[in-house]
Amino acid sequence: MARDRKQYVCQQCGARYPQWAGQCMDCGAWNSLAEQAAPAAARSSGGRAPAATMAPSVQILSQVAEEAVPRASTGMREFDRVLGGGFVPGGVVLIGGDPGIGKSTLLLQVLAAMQGDAAATTLYVTGEESPSQVALRAHRLGLPQMDLPVLAETGVEAIVAAAEGARPKLLVVDSIQTLHSEALESAAGSVSQLRESASQLVRYAKASGCAIVLVGHVTKEGAIAGPRVLEHMVDTVLYFEHDAGSRFRVVRAVKNRFGAVNELGVFAMEDSGLREVSNPSAIFLSGHGEPVAGSAITVALQGSRPMLLEVQALVDAAQGGNPRRVTQGTDASRLAMLIAVLNRHGGVALADQDVFANIVGGMRITETSADLPLLLAAVSSLRGRPLPEATVIFGEVGLAGEIRPVQQGEERLREAAKQGFKQAIVPTANKPRKSAGIDIAVKPVKRLAEAVALARGED
Repeated sequence: MARDRKQYVCQQCGARYPQWAGQCMDCGAWNSLAEQAAPAAARSSGGRAPAATMAPSVQILSQVAEEAVPRASTGMREFDRVLGGGFVPGGVVLIGGDPGIGKSTLLLQVLAAMQGDAAATTLYVTGEESPSQVALRAHRLGLPQMDLPVLAETGVEAIVAAAEGARPKLLVVDSIQTLHSEALESAAGSVSQLRESASQLVRYAKASGCAIVLVGHVTKEGAIAGPRVLEHMVDTVLYFEHDAGSRFRVVRAVKNRFGAVNELGVFAMEDSGLREVSNPSAIFLSGHGEPVAGSAITVALQGSRPMLLEVQALVDAAQGGNPRRVTQGTDASRLAMLIAVLNRHGGVALADQDVFANIVGGMRITETSADLPLLLAAVSSLRGRPLPEATVIFGEVGLAGEIRPVQQGEERLREAAKQGFKQAIVPTANKPRKSAGIDIAVKPVKRLAEAVALARGED
């Protein structure tokens, strides 16, 4: 008898090899190749090319009719914001996050809200819990719609067949790592099973117009487990984020074919589930009784939303030979670069000081608008003198010591004025026009030395 052919599949990128190797040549991961049986179709084809099919027709883009895409609201404005306005018919959303962060809770609340709409039908597929466990969670959350259709199944073919019979508008699969296809012999959660299961669900979504939400496990690094091809197959990728010990949750879009990338929604975890936070800027500002040294308020752009965040810095004499640069919520290598700029162009030396930086609330700032507030907070901590009260700061710092503008400066200033701030230190190019009507005193700066002088209270 002919022996079954084997193949080795990379558990990181999904690349296939005829024999085992210590390193994947596609993604460079070490010891990531796992032995699997070759799919039945591949074993029986004998390497023959598929039969010729009719050539598809080619369309001219300018002649394609534009169609307005209707969206289904989730019943939660913060979640609608992240999705770009709601669920798109036929769209596939992948959402990941740490265990226990609230993925199932949020989706159960969304399903209950949409089930109350007579025009929307939903289906919740659970591969990790029994229907009784789902019912207990719904009862604990006090959800009004307890007639939610629930299916406990892990076979992707059976899930598609059930969906074709029920024809829901929204299908939630919790989670994609528990599914398996009968066409493959590998175990559930393997690279080939993830790819095949997701492929069948995506095909069903595009053919039927049903919106599908896939829940994904994450690795210890915080990335969605499985091959990156899984993220390429879906339309939207969302990540649940939170700070350890905090009750606040942030849902961030890292990919969205139907909306803005890096858009985020803020929720608070309570006994009755996740509650929307209507004013996120207020929760990330510490309520200091009096001004403190080492604290600066900035306005960061999260997607299309300007949000006030507190940037904290602690500067202390280094006890060892190598001063430490420790950051939470920002890039450590950029902090080291900014400290060098501060020494060269700001006249403040921190070469013998430990510098610790933190973005309050577990938030992350990836844009360059936090450069200036971070350096001024460090200067404030070093001098032991608070920055001017009710002052908001933003701006990019260049290697030559210039303060460079950031995008949407007027929107940031409007958000600061709305939160009660009276003064702003901003790049000169971000100074608002007189016709903008922003009720806040703006102090524009061109060079880092000017900003450091303002931080010291010098005009």
